[in-house]
Amino acid sequence: MSRAVLSIGSNLGDPLENLRSVVDALGDRLVAVSGVYATAPWGGVEQQDFLNATLIADDPELDCRGWLRLGQELEAAADRVREQRWGPRSLDVDVVDCDGLVSADPELTLPHPRAHERAFVLVPWLEIDPDATLTVRGARVPARELLGDLDATERGGVRRTELLLVRP
Repeated sequence: MSRAVLSIGSNLGDPLENLRSVVDALGDRLVAVSGVYATAPWGGVEQQDFLNATLIADDPELDCRGWLRLGQELEAAADRVREQRWGPRSLDVDVVDCDGLVSADPELTLPHPRAHERAFVLVPWLEIDPDATLTVRGARVPARELLGDLDATERGGVRRTELLLVRP
């Protein structure tokens, strides 16, 4: 069995429906779904705010590369176009962590190389897994500690919404 932590985000088209498309596609593989968070764009590109969430999913048929491929397929189904690094996107599906593995493979770096720097990943992840840990510089570190190390502005820019990913 393979367990993955996925960070999903969108700020083009219908962002909520784009995020829901991931939840719908994962179906019974979902273990936990965070709330939806509005977040300022990261990376310095002028654009509208994102909707973000974090998911935990299990699938005995997928390995870590399988989660990456599935995320890429879901992005393609949402007409994701990669025009500008950190630019606007219809859907972004990142594999944050997969079975706690560490990989420096350029195709799939695990854990996600900047997850520990991003409150929009850590805040929703901690909502669904308060004991989450992430490997940073060779050591497993509690995600709560990583979040506490971030600038207060970064943490404050992650705002919980009343939106729901699971369809009523």
